[in-house]
Amino acid sequence: MEWWARTTGAVRRHGWAVVGAVRRAWSEPGRERDLVIQAGKAALAACAAWAVAGWWLQAPMAFVAPWVAVVLVESTVYRSLAHGLQQLAAIAVGTVVATAVALLLDSTMITMVLVLPAVLLLAQWQRLGSQGIYAATGALFVLTSGQVTVLTSGARIVEAVFGAVVGLAVNALIRPPLYLRDTRAALQDAAREARDILAEVAEGLAGGEGATHAAGDWHERALRLGRLVEQARSAIGWSRESMRGNHRGRGTAAVSPPGKAYDDALAVLDHVAVHTAGVTRTVLEIAGRKDGEARPAPQITGPYADFLRHTARAIGLYGGTRLAGTGSERSADGALREAVEELRRSLDELRRRLPGTVREDPEALATHGELLAQARRLAAQLVQD
Repeated sequence: MEWWARTTGAVRRHGWAVVGAVRRAWSEPGRERDLVIQAGKAALAACAAWAVAGWWLQAPMAFVAPWVAVVLVESTVYRSLAHGLQQLAAIAVGTVVATAVALLLDSTMITMVLVLPAVLLLAQWQRLGSQGIYAATGALFVLTSGQVTVLTSGARIVEAVFGAVVGLAVNALIRPPLYLRDTRAALQDAAREARDILAEVAEGLAGGEGATHAAGDWHERALRLGRLVEQARSAIGWSRESMRGNHRGRGTAAVSPPGKAYDDALAVLDHVAVHTAGVTRTVLEIAGRKDGEARPAPQITGPYADFLRHTARAIGLYGGTRLAGTGSERSADGALREAVEELRRSLDELRRRLPGTVREDPEALATHGELLAQARRLAAQLVQD
């Protein structure tokens, strides 16, 4: 019965996740709504291509047009165009080679044995990119669709071109996809997680023994923070690509296009992720020391906790102001400057307290020096910004 409980629990969780995604797609702009719109556009492109090629013109290989149209409603307009040209080249090459060899040998089986290895090797050609496999697809359409003639093969290429035009036109003209919202959300997620980690470490250090049990979790979260920053980097790339050939582009008022502010934020968060991992690793090493080994004195953990709190606040304000709209950025920029000043003062206090706490103990000096070094590295980007 245990497996049944696990299964029903998993089904229930996934079911609620689907319901939540549907609600978000219905109620607010976001990734879920974008996916629904892209699916609708792909279906529209297929129907339009079939209506012209299959229903109106009654082309002999009409299925090729809606198939290509669906495939080319891509995640960005630029990608639709680039992949469309590569796909058409691959289909044309596969179709021409298969037709020529089939007419020469007059044997479908022998032609398939000879042509397929050749076009599958051609699929690895760098200029065809990820669309190279369609060379084999084009060859198979020729060899498995009845009698091979120059006329039917030519019609197949023309229909593929028509389907590509329809797919590209639908993707470019009907609400072309933008990923600016995803970019800002990814950067804000990374900033929010960095803020939460440092705030929790500060509370743990201020509480004393609580840090021992949570240090491992903090460090794991800090390592995952690096992956969040990488996701943000990837999102910026997607955003810039989605602006290419996109008529919505600069006219979008809901979100700002990815520019220098996003690059600056990514650089800051990259450093924050690295040095947050350094702070949590140091805290984890200290927490794992046995009784009698050098541990930070209360005179240093208190100011260090204050420093981390101010750092967490500054990072939170950075994510909330530099990645928001222009008006929000100006109105909250003063709060960010104030937070950075507090961060400076807490770092100075940390430096001032260090000499009086270590005395003549070399191990304590090393421990406190390591904490101070991580603090300076962590503060450097925020302070100079």
